[in-house]
Amino acid sequence: MAQARVQAVIEGNELVIRLPLNPTPVLSATGKTLVVASSHGNQETTAQVNGHPVIVGVNAYIRRERR
Repeated sequence: MAQARVQAVIEGNELVIRLPLNPTPVLSATGKTLVVASSHGNQETTAQVNGHPVIVGVNAYIRRERR
């Protein structure tokens, strides 16, 4: 998979994270869920706290339908 384009900005007292959705949900490694978006591990962002870059790791998923 290609590296996700993770974007993070600080807006007021909130960290706002943006990353692209998968065109179609992808089966997770365990097969229990369908991943709709992922940072594919921890990614350094341009957002900063106390002069240090914020690093985020995100997995967004839906439950897989049981058959």
